[in-house]
Order: sequence, then structure tokens, then C-alpha cells
Amino acid sequence: MDLLNQDIQLTTIHTCADWTVLEEEPVLRVAKTEKQDEFDIDTFVKVGDVSFHNGIIEVDMKSRLLPDAPDFARGFIGIVFRVSESLAEFESYYVRPTNGRHPDPVRRSHGSQYFSYPGYTFAYFREHTIEGFEAPCDIDLNEWIHLKAVVMDEKAEFYVNDMDKPVLLVEALKHGKDARGAVGLYVDTGTDAFFKNLKVECLD
Repeated sequence: MDLLNQDIQLTTIHTCADWTVLEEEPVLRVAKTEKQDEFDIDTFVKVGDVSFHNGIIEVDMKSRLLPDAPDFARGFIGIVFRVSESLAEFESYYVRPTNGRHPDPVRRSHGSQYFSYPGYTFAYFREHTIEGFEAPCDIDLNEWIHLKAVVMDEKAEFYVNDMDKPVLLVEALKHGKDARGAVGLYVDTGTDAFFKNLKVECLD
């Protein structure tokens, strides 16, 4: 089902969201409003009342930098899923468009990120030299990016645009194979985010 329409209930968590017209079609615009100095946290918009465990999530998204974006802003944009009823736990995957085609190979290697709230941030993974939760992807600011997540029990595959193979494969989601919950749209500091065509297929 396509969840993203102007009749759907939206719950903003440390974000603002409003409908606007971009390229002659309605899109949802989202920006982070609080916790600007905290990262990989609960800054998203919960969409509808889906109870998602296993299945497929797809969305088209476009990222720009806000005029006051700090130097470290990367256009962070993505999804959250299996959001607990209390909003205290969820899984997430997002991309960093400014890294996608950057000439620095280290920046390119940080093109996309899985994190798990709370606690399992990109900083945590890097500090503890835990690999397998970041991956490069060929993207940039101000272009539509198609994101597809295939989630099955403790595993998740994340695809970007028309790639046949996943950009990132996570073998052990941090909240485990039985977690279930809502779906939402994620942004972080400095991002002017646009979303359309959110489709969620629940397989159980």
C-alpha cells in the first residue's frame, strides 16, 4: 500500500513536516527541529499506524542542504522501521548524498548507514571498529533517490536506485528478529528532505 498521501496521519518526533509541491507533484517536506547537536537519534516522522515486522519498504526521496546547514551536514535522509509503540526503539537506514560522489574515497565509503536506536550510532560503530554497517552508494544532493528495504526476521537488505544487489546487508538487526512497529521517514541535521511514493508491504 502507498502510505504517503495528504490524508494519512503524521506524527512528528523532533521534526516538522508539511505538504508542498515540487516538480508539479505533491511531496512531503521534512526537517529536523530539535537536538541539532545529537546524531542517529529519534528525529523522524511516523507515518500512519502500520505494524511492520517482515516485508518491503520503498520510498523516493530527495535531499537538499538547508541554508544554515553546518559544515558536517551530509544531506542525511532515510527511513525508520519497527518503531516501538513508546518510540523508544527502532531500526534505521539513511544515506549521505554529499558523500556519494565525493573525490575522497573515505567520504565515499560513508555513503550510507544503518543504525539502531538507542545507542547503536555511526559513532558507536566507528569508535568500536565494528564494520558492516556503512557502505558507499552512487548518489548526490538534489536528485531523487529510490530506497528499498527488504526486512526478514533479523536480516535487512537495503537497495538504492536500480542496483540489483543490496548496497548494504545487515545480518543481525540490533533489536532482534521479533521486533515489530511503525514505519517512518528519517532526517538529520542540515537536511531539507522531500519524500514521495512511500510503499509498505507487510509479509506477516
